[in-house]
Amino acid sequence: MYCVRGENHAACNQNLNRFDWGPEPFIADIPRAAEKNEAYLAAQWTGCHMQMTLMCIPIGERIGWEMQEAADQMFRVEDGQAMARFGSCEDIVDYQQPVRKGDVFFVPASTWHDMVNIGECALKLSVVYAPGRFPGGTLHRTKADAGPLEKWEK
Repeated sequence: MYCVRGENHAACNQNLNRFDWGPEPFIADIPRAAEKNEAYLAAQWTGCHMQMTLMCIPIGERIGWEMQEAADQMFRVEDGQAMARFGSCEDIVDYQQPVRKGDVFFVPASTWHDMVNIGECALKLSVVYAPGRFPGGTLHRTKADAGPLEKWEK
């Protein structure tokens, strides 16, 4: 159940489509929020030093080969299956491993990475960035709306 401290649960249930509850204290059922999320990327909470987004990657699609120079990331697979790929530079995949619902993995700043949906349903992710990467309230309904998030498609 979504709940902003001080709001009653009924009010929270009526606001399931609201994006970015930060920087106020926030308690959420992230698996439920991820299940309902159909947007490619939606900021759920943006604070001064951290941000949490939800992502929905269609079957056979990928985030794209990317690297965050200044942000560590934590990915949690909320639903689906993916191939997590990592590299030390922009043109080499050094390591890859399948991940599934419930798996969490960490990507240090300056590490190239990608997630490829290898499952039979949409891949639902929650992603924590520290510090945050996107402006508060960011909502990209599709990957095309997001623009060039990826650097390379490998």
